[in-house]
Amino acid sequence: MVTTADFHNARILIVDDQETNVQLMEQMLREAGYCSVTSTMDPHSVYALHRDNHYDLILLDLQMPGMDGFQVMEKLKELKTGDYLPILVITAQPGHMLRALTSGAKDFISKPFDMMEAKTRIHNMLEVRLLYKQLEHFSRKMASLALHDELTGLPNRRLLMERLSLSIAYARRNKRIMAVMYLDLDGFKLLNDTLGHDAGDTLLSMVAARLVAAVRQEDTVARLGGDEFVIALWELSNADDAVDLASKVMKAVSQPYSIQGRDVSMTASVGVAIYPTHGEDVETLMKSADLALYEAKRTGKNDYRIASQPAGDAHS
Repeated sequence: MVTTADFHNARILIVDDQETNVQLMEQMLREAGYCSVTSTMDPHSVYALHRDNHYDLILLDLQMPGMDGFQVMEKLKELKTGDYLPILVITAQPGHMLRALTSGAKDFISKPFDMMEAKTRIHNMLEVRLLYKQLEHFSRKMASLALHDELTGLPNRRLLMERLSLSIAYARRNKRIMAVMYLDLDGFKLLNDTLGHDAGDTLLSMVAARLVAAVRQEDTVARLGGDEFVIALWELSNADDAVDLASKVMKAVSQPYSIQGRDVSMTASVGVAIYPTHGEDVETLMKSADLALYEAKRTGKNDYRIASQPAGDAHS
């Protein structure tokens, strides 16, 4: 839904080499309530202006010396900012209208123009443009939701698998090691049942932020669901690096939390699998890390375990 505020705040650029025409258009737009209007009398500057400001509407005169409106439109196509060029051309030549539309313009105003008609065409074109922007934003949001956990904003399982595959491929190609760290919270269910789901969600979000802060920028922290997190450690110098990071993660999680006015304590158990020692593909590494996590929880929680063997060899 496009609101009145959306219209009034829309970015508009006037391009005309005649100062009187620019002033006339500016006055008309101000009277119509538009607040973000820019103008230029230099057609050569339009490309850079639109690249930097992403205008919602460009009012473009076709007849200008040095560089006419058709040349401006061709230049703007090089920006590749999407399929929608928000150009409304202004011309006194009826024969130019069809050519302008086939060159990329979305509508036209004939000179001398009727004020009411011009305002209506501007309003209608802005409505289409603003709806198009909302659709783009919605599409990007849906794409992000498909790859991220809604509660914490962390990558979800799908994006984690992609990152792990890339990390393994890099390690294999460069004969390096990497690791997978499987983590869950000790006693999370009890806290959730005692303080309620809102408190549980708050805690999960706080844990997510601490995990991201505890690891390196190149590492990936993902939430698989519930209180389960996985960290893909991109590249390690040696296996001790994974141990150091596991200790750092556990220490970060175990710091006190303040939730709903209460001090809350929480610890984590961690299982670590290292490529290529504990697996050479995503599935095997994840299973190895999961088994190591189970062992850490079985032997007392608030601890970490390094996988003892590849998951596929566990019962051999």
